[in-house]
Amino acid sequence: MRHTFSTFETGNTFTEEKQVMEARAITKNARISAFKTRHVTRLIQGKTATEALRMVELMPRKAARLVAETLKSAIANAENNERGENVKVADLVVKTAQVGEGQTLRRFRPKARGSAGRIRKRSSNIRIEVATATLAEEKK
Repeated sequence: MRHTFSTFETGNTFTEEKQVMEARAITKNARISAFKTRHVTRLIQGKTATEALRMVELMPRKAARLVAETLKSAIANAENNERGENVKVADLVVKTAQVGEGQTLRRFRPKARGSAGRIRKRSSNIRIEVATATLAEEKK
């Protein structure tokens, strides 16, 4: 992705172009609720990819395992992109880490007097985008 930034100095206008590398990974219908997964994704947003991966791998949660899997995939997508650019893992920053609700399985459990209680088995869609560190710094 190519971003153009313009700067004004003493009336002269010039533009400078910078190559920015972005990659993303999406895990759909992960069998954990989005509420539980958002606790993990809030912690890694804005961190470097290596730091975020270290944090997630040390957390004793199922959501952390699923987020780590998606983060590793996003890093691999950045390294092996179709443009053939050489991107180092140390240069990558977690740009966004979003969790949305996926499909909900509805099950019923028998209750007293012939009624049924609803059980919702929730799932979530995890989306992680990584970008080179220069883009993250410029957007702040």
